[in-house]
Amino acid sequence: MAQLSSTQLLWRGRIETGLRFAAPVLDLVLAAGDRLSRVVDRDDPELVLPGRLGRDDQRALTDGRD
Repeated sequence: MAQLSSTQLLWRGRIETGLRFAAPVLDLVLAAGDRLSRVVDRDDPELVLPGRLGRDDQRALTDGRD
């Protein structure tokens, strides 16, 4: 593996520092999403979206067999 230049090392340090500061915020976002998903009742039929949201006028792709 090639040695990193001083500029590359500087940028690497900056990016790693940014990630260290962003990690707790991202953890909070994940925790909030987890909590929200537990609150929402997934069995509620009003919240279930249909498989397709409209009419598809294109032909379906096939594997070539007729």
